[in-house]
Amino acid sequence: MGRDFTIFRSLGRRPPLRTEQHDSRWLNEPKFVKVFWIPESENPDDDKIYFFFRETPVEGLGGVKQSYARIGQICRNDMGGQRTLVNKWTTFLKARLVCSVPGRDAGGDTYFDELKDVFLLQTRDRRNPLIYALFSTSSSVFRGSAICVYTMNDVRRAFLGPFAHKEGPNYQWVSYQGRVPYPRPGMCPSKTFGSFESTKNFPDDVLQFARNHPLMFNPVTPGTGKPIFLHSHADFTSTQLGVDRVAAADGEYDVMFIGTDVGTVLKVISVPKQSWNEREELVLEELQVFKNASPVTSMQISSKRQQLYVGSASGISQVPLHRCGIYGKACAECCLARDPYCAWDGASCTRYLPNTKRRSRRQDVRNGDPNTLCSGEQHRLSVQKKRLYGVEGSTVFLECLPKSLRAQVTWIHQKAPETPRKEVQFDERVIKTDRGVLLRSVMRRDAGIYLCHSSEHGFTQLLLQLNLEVVAPSRAEEALAAQHQPQMRWYHEFMRLVQQPGSKGEQMCEELWARKGRTSHPPGPQGAPQLPPSKGPGRPLPPLSIKAKAQKWKHLEEKIKVRSRRTHEHQRAERGPRSAPS
Repeated sequence: MGRDFTIFRSLGRRPPLRTEQHDSRWLNEPKFVKVFWIPESENPDDDKIYFFFRETPVEGLGGVKQSYARIGQICRNDMGGQRTLVNKWTTFLKARLVCSVPGRDAGGDTYFDELKDVFLLQTRDRRNPLIYALFSTSSSVFRGSAICVYTMNDVRRAFLGPFAHKEGPNYQWVSYQGRVPYPRPGMCPSKTFGSFESTKNFPDDVLQFARNHPLMFNPVTPGTGKPIFLHSHADFTSTQLGVDRVAAADGEYDVMFIGTDVGTVLKVISVPKQSWNEREELVLEELQVFKNASPVTSMQISSKRQQLYVGSASGISQVPLHRCGIYGKACAECCLARDPYCAWDGASCTRYLPNTKRRSRRQDVRNGDPNTLCSGEQHRLSVQKKRLYGVEGSTVFLECLPKSLRAQVTWIHQKAPETPRKEVQFDERVIKTDRGVLLRSVMRRDAGIYLCHSSEHGFTQLLLQLNLEVVAPSRAEEALAAQHQPQMRWYHEFMRLVQQPGSKGEQMCEELWARKGRTSHPPGPQGAPQLPPSKGPGRPLPPLSIKAKAQKWKHLEEKIKVRSRRTHEHQRAERGPRSAPS
């Protein structure tokens, strides 16, 4: 027996229903992604349930394994048929969900058919939410992810369009041109669009047509005609999607949070340009949520707490929706971030609230022009300066990371203060990376001052001044040899010094003990013997006799001999130098 794929209803007061069994026209190896309940009108009898899934298409090319993204619909008050489609859905329809990039120079479109996740963004009209869908490609040649946005008008237009039908000598899928029975298949029984109170009252020809024509001919396409976000040639696959609508100074923006299969979350916005069809994609942040690169399997946004909850097989993580402090301490850096959550308040980059009355708050997400926005601010920060040493013939890395992911980095090299500055030219030896510059086989001529500039939206600033000194291998070996010389055990020298009676070491210790003896002793416990007081502050104690000196050092000599014997007998490991006794 083959596998049975179905959409099933078993709970509630309504009778259990399911899709047609073992009919690939209805469902063909589906993988369900999300389900939503969306009202159609003010009448609850018109409410529909929408299913988002991907499946192997029956209308696909013969012999080629394909996958199509689908959107399916059923009426919430479906009761099944009376004689046809008994205990089966009578209002089930499905359509292809298309997200593609138009081809260039008469080339074919690039389709993203692997539906990964769907997010329903509520608007002021609960009947018309926005549908954000996350896709990836099923091609082994091209790897990428895309996000397309659909309105409910896009969806309803497809379900009110022509039905798909097989006919002709080649038995191809075409638009059905015959008569469609009334009430139209897919319509819910209600007083809004007809006089039928239940699907059991539908005529048999309606139910028979619905059984044979569950597929719509026209797909559901985004209103923009293309994705609002496209990420290609990445070393990860997008898995989850969440969207938060944010009010900014120049309008509302939908901030998208994209989870990946390597445990990261991308924070992305799509900014309109001159028209709605022309948009700019901005990656605001890339957060490493899970250190073990565990794939993100679920995400939830809490607008009330301003938190993003990210789930994976290894655990759950809480991430703030905004971290304005990471964008720097200058007006220009805060403006260039173009984060709808953040604005410059005159002193720092902080959370933007639309109801604030502070006039000094500056934000421009659409343009992000600090030359205009921060004209009255002192946005020039102190330049970070570093010194780096490199051995001739070795490899040196010059690291410079701008705070903005969209900034263009330029490197300038100046060999000496009196020589002109030149832009660094990259080749097989001098390699530019995302994090800086890699110098292979360092030469003497590479020494000098390196300046790291970042440019964005016509604004340029100096981020780092790095002074590179190149030393010869011989000097490096001398420095390493000096560094690894065994250090003299200072306490051996000290003990050798104090063993000599009459030496300066003995005199030094006597003076030290004398100073200690003159200090006042705290009162001891009750009944304890009290030490005799000194003869007065500043008065030296009488010197010890030679015999007393010999007795005083005798116990030290014995301890030294015992310690030396124990060291030689047991061959103990060397210990590091200890601090001198006080």
